[in-house]
Amino acid sequence: MRRSHHRPSLLFRALGIAIASLALAACRQDMHDAPRYEPLEANAFFANGSASRMLVANTVPRGLLREDTHLNEGRIDGRLATTFPMPVTAAVMARGQERFNVFCSPCHGRTGSGNGMVVQRGFRAPPSYHEDRLRNAPVGYFFDVMTNGFGAMQDYAAQVPVADRWAIAAYIRALQLSQRATVADVPADRRADLDRPAAVPAAPEGR
Repeated sequence: MRRSHHRPSLLFRALGIAIASLALAACRQDMHDAPRYEPLEANAFFANGSASRMLVANTVPRGLLREDTHLNEGRIDGRLATTFPMPVTAAVMARGQERFNVFCSPCHGRTGSGNGMVVQRGFRAPPSYHEDRLRNAPVGYFFDVMTNGFGAMQDYAAQVPVADRWAIAAYIRALQLSQRATVADVPADRRADLDRPAAVPAAPEGR
């Protein structure tokens, strides 16, 4: 009976694949279980016995150098800012509206009147943005409350970045203006639009 010459090569090939698979599996497991220290874990390598190291003297972690107190704290010379640290553009306003609807409207409502959905479900109502105290508050006040919280409101510094907090503050100002605006607040070249009837969308065909 004739022996097959392919059997030994197939055997060696299968053996090679098995060895390679074991090697790759071992490497992958090593990557999953790489030596590391958990925060505040002990480590005898350092003199103080701690794996967590203190910051090098006179250094600041990346992203934490906040010299601009107007931008990062909403304050100028220790006082709440009355101005914005950046131009308030249409893009800023659109971003502020979108973020306000996500983070603020559940309590404050879409118009800022303090009648959001969670309030309608029994949660404590926040003050209306349209009361005199808040209409006259400096814009830095709203940034400060979002950053540090106030009363029953928690801070949103972790959820809402600095730029978005300012965008929300700009939108709050727009909401306040919307409830007390006069014809004089409308640009002269747009006042004629106030007398035009609102456009009614055309009904879909077939209805």
